[in-house]
Amino acid sequence: MTAVQEERTTDDLRALAERAGRELEDATALEILQWAAKTFGDRFCVTSSMEDAVVAHLASRALPGVDVVFLDTGYHFPETIGTRDAVEAVMDVNVITLTPRRTVAEQDAEYGPRLHERDPDLCCALRKVKPLEEGLKGYQAWATGLRRDESETRANTPVVGWDEKRGKVKISPIAKWSQEDVHTYVTEHGVLTNPLLTDGYASVGCAPCTRRVLEGEDARAGRWAGRSKTECGLHG
Repeated sequence: MTAVQEERTTDDLRALAERAGRELEDATALEILQWAAKTFGDRFCVTSSMEDAVVAHLASRALPGVDVVFLDTGYHFPETIGTRDAVEAVMDVNVITLTPRRTVAEQDAEYGPRLHERDPDLCCALRKVKPLEEGLKGYQAWATGLRRDESETRANTPVVGWDEKRGKVKISPIAKWSQEDVHTYVTEHGVLTNPLLTDGYASVGCAPCTRRVLEGEDARAGRWAGRSKTECGLHG
């Protein structure tokens, strides 16, 4: 039975994640993704915010044609959509774009305009969390670009962990990387990055909720600035 055909119970997947998290802690990012490709086959995908295409590029080396899932919230910068289109055009990946059930106009009609200002948690739930939950249903494992050095809330990110909310294996192959490691990989491999990263943005999310960072601020300081909110809910 191949990894593509194999069905695993939730308990099987949880045990697999816990064991791999220990065994792969010292593995390279590529080795972690090669393990994922061998273990899950086409039941594995990468998620990308199109801030950069580092994890997508790494995954394409381990599993050519890998599914790369992108959430089009309707609020993205044009540069982000452009990065998605470029990744789809030049990399050996299969980009899958997920969209919320409601367009921005439909959400405005139901909840009122600028929900992202009045209740950003609800806006993220409607436009990010729910679409991803639905989009991941066919997969046993998904990969993210989370890094431990990005913020305190991500400091304990395992390279392979258990996503209790979705009942899936969650893989963060570059969890141990620094920003310098990312820059080195981008330079060495000519990986696509969002143009906004060279225009003062250190982390790129939805346009209404993202600003440039100031000198000395951490990479996520430009997200939901002035609020206690630090995550969209996809990873917590």
